[in-house]
Amino acid sequence: MGYRLAAEPATVEAEAIDLADLRLRSLRSLSANPRAFLRWAGSKRAVLPQLVDVLPKRFKTYREPFLGSGSLFFLIRPQRAVLTDSCGELISTFLAVRDSPHGLLRYLAPLRPDKQTFYEMRANRSRGPVKRAAEFIYLNKTCWNGLYRVNARGEFNVPYGAPKSDFIVDPTNLRACSTALGGSGVHLDVANFEDAMRDVEKGDLVFLDPPYVTRHNNNGFVDYNERLFSWDDQIKAAECAALAAEAGAHVIVTNAHHDDVLALYKGFTVQQLTRHSTLASTSAARGPVREAILWKPGALSS
Repeated sequence: MGYRLAAEPATVEAEAIDLADLRLRSLRSLSANPRAFLRWAGSKRAVLPQLVDVLPKRFKTYREPFLGSGSLFFLIRPQRAVLTDSCGELISTFLAVRDSPHGLLRYLAPLRPDKQTFYEMRANRSRGPVKRAAEFIYLNKTCWNGLYRVNARGEFNVPYGAPKSDFIVDPTNLRACSTALGGSGVHLDVANFEDAMRDVEKGDLVFLDPPYVTRHNNNGFVDYNERLFSWDDQIKAAECAALAAEAGAHVIVTNAHHDDVLALYKGFTVQQLTRHSTLASTSAARGPVREAILWKPGALSS
């Protein structure tokens, strides 16, 4: 595939993490600071305790090519991280949280969930980076299920979600997220996952959480997911994971627990998870779905 796996840098020392502390914080993921400031379809907030169980004790650089809400990043709070996503609006919002939390809070403080406000804002997005990021957060918190979707013109088109509470943002948490993102070793960028994986190094911690929908776990899985994340992309993501593990990185992948998916990750340990779907249109349709955590230890895992 032509990927370049970088040689181990002599100047980067491994970062140790307190797994016992992470376990405690993962169990109170709704109140810990920092925690994800966005709702995000497919967020791994609910399975953070299981992810902690497969983390290494030490690593060099944390890499997350499908950033989403960044739940695992905010739990670990690594000193060195490369956080990427193909969604430019998402990365711009993270940059605004990093650089301008007070400006964001000024915009967000007077806002409450309101259907008219939602549709007016959705149709008339601002150009300024801080105000646009504040709008992104507001739309994210008030749309249906935290889903991010755009039309053919690249315009956000998820409908109003009629949230049950007035909550938009926790100022204390947003400032804590800003601090976690503001370290000199934390880098944010817009990139596809293949480009983001080119510089994986021995001793890194890689968390791959590609988009997938779990409602169709049997014969319909591939067709159902084709628009969201194609089967060719699933194959490429698995190849990236294998190359990163070969380079000596500790690799963790979350995906659907489906035979075709699992077959892509030969040599990876698999743990099955069962939890309720949050993406169905009605509560009656939100039954249990099967997901998988797949991992392969790296050079610094023991």
